[in-house]
Amino acid sequence: MGAQAPRGGEANEPGTGPDVAEAPDGIDRAGVERWMADRTGTHPPLSFERIAGGHSNLTYAVEDAAGRRWALRRPPLGKRLGSAHDMAREHRVIAALQGTDVPVPPLVGLCEDEAVNGAPFYVMEFVDGPVLRSREEAERRFADPAQRHAIGVRVVDALAALHAIDPDDVRLGELGRKQAYVERQLRRWGGQWEQSKTRELALIDSVHERLAARIPDQGPATIVHGDYRLDNMILSPAGEIAAVVDWELCTLGDPLADVGLLLVYWSQPGDTVVPLLDPATMAPGFPLRDEVVERYAARSGRDVSEIDFYVGLGYWKLAIILEGVYARYSAGQYGDSGGDSGSDFEAFARTVESLAEAADAALS
Repeated sequence: MGAQAPRGGEANEPGTGPDVAEAPDGIDRAGVERWMADRTGTHPPLSFERIAGGHSNLTYAVEDAAGRRWALRRPPLGKRLGSAHDMAREHRVIAALQGTDVPVPPLVGLCEDEAVNGAPFYVMEFVDGPVLRSREEAERRFADPAQRHAIGVRVVDALAALHAIDPDDVRLGELGRKQAYVERQLRRWGGQWEQSKTRELALIDSVHERLAARIPDQGPATIVHGDYRLDNMILSPAGEIAAVVDWELCTLGDPLADVGLLLVYWSQPGDTVVPLLDPATMAPGFPLRDEVVERYAARSGRDVSEIDFYVGLGYWKLAIILEGVYARYSAGQYGDSGGDSGSDFEAFARTVESLAEAADAALS
């Protein structure tokens, strides 16, 4: 997963045009240029840059000769697992959230004709701004710890705002079943593990059994993001949330699953299991996990007494996601890795084991 803004670089001055190089893997230049011209009045040629940070659906920055920019999303290269990379579904969610209290990128359109680019894709307006993927970036972009604390609070508040939206009010009432979300998650991700695992790991199976044996009572279903974390949002220079991105796992279900996964990613000093490399939330000023839980409870009014279960579920789910990333990388489905080295992906394989252990500990 990743966000829809590159790590750096400025747009060309209007009229100077982009540096046009060979299109990266996953882009049919002629097909996309024709499609874009029909919808946006682009000035070809277009340039395409694979955006670093995502490891599931692929995101590209697109720029035309006039310096206008967009973001294009498409599935990974090669074989895809069922609905895991459904562009129409992801586009539908972002369209439904336009104008709500949850900021999302403005949409250009969806293309489901695979003859255009080899796979379905959709295009959004480019939302420019920092994406905090590391402690260094957080400290460089927002030097004042008070700014970082405010960003952390906004992340929690945006999640509470998402969970406050009635799915029926935004025409997402049929996005997924409204009952038995956790049971469905256990089935889905257990199945993903069986399809994508590269080795046997008994702890994944035993944690699955423990989760299934102690599912809490689940309240009314809300819209759940499915991969809600700090580096899946684009910030403004002032630290406001400009856009929440990467909606590929969004469905209807138990909102506390989003909170649990957010806590998994929300590393803090003293942690021994750190899912992200040098995570931004390690920077001084960001709220600690207990503060995150307290803030969410206050904003949402929800009972968070069973949050440890959802943290365990989050660690288990993330372990399976990373195993799938490693399996797809090993099969060559990411083409040019866009700046990620093979050693990074090998580290994913080792991290899967640590995450399984953390899930087991959370349930103890």
